[in-house]
Amino acid sequence: MTLTGKQKRFLRAKANELKPIFQVGKIGVNDNMLKQIEEALEKRELIKISVLQNCLDDKDEVARDLAEGTLAEIVQIIGNNIVLYKKSKDNKQIELPK
Repeated sequence: MTLTGKQKRFLRAKANELKPIFQVGKIGVNDNMLKQIEEALEKRELIKISVLQNCLDDKDEVARDLAEGTLAEIVQIIGNNIVLYKKSKDNKQIELPK
């Protein structure tokens, strides 16, 4: 499922109030982190992740790895923050505009 421009704008507005709940540091993205992020996405649908200064990978690469590893959508990359969205199976909270 690819998000439309309208849906991305809607999610970006919602993500404004979010604080990052994960940080990607020097070791980059690993399996344990992907598992935790996947669980958080299932609970919240929309999360913000910050990429720390000491992360050796490019933030676009980190975002791609996270999105592929969790099957989520990249809503935006702003500064050192990545916003991901994935529709929850059991905890649907966000009603996307058509």
